[in-house]
Amino acid sequence: MSAKIFKARHAMGPLVRGTALVASDGFSARYDLDRIKGVFSRPAHKLAGQSYVGKILVLDTAKGGVATAWMLHEMKSRGIVPLALVLNSVNPILAQGAALGDVAMLAGFDQDITAAVPNGAEVEVDPAQGVLKLI
Repeated sequence: MSAKIFKARHAMGPLVRGTALVASDGFSARYDLDRIKGVFSRPAHKLAGQSYVGKILVLDTAKGGVATAWMLHEMKSRGIVPLALVLNSVNPILAQGAALGDVAMLAGFDQDITAAVPNGAEVEVDPAQGVLKLI
């Protein structure tokens, strides 16, 4: 059986493999996360209470502003960071944050990636090839 592959228009960072944490919701490091405990903390977020540490986050869109950039870097320095961010759409601030924090990122797919990837699936993020693989 061959792996299902999704091509992204935007990609950066290292190749990583892990478990997908999926929701049709946005991502803001400032407003959605408890960066000390490593969990989604905004009560209205679809992943509220779930740990993002070491997971590949598959979400709809980037939200928020400049704080996300330094927050991803700070989270990475403490090892309380997602393995990768996979988004339907991304903004320049989150792209800068992913680069600064050395967090793999893919964005811009031809289909809703939050509907295409099952929660809990094992996936590979390969920014060099610009692809997400279900494995």
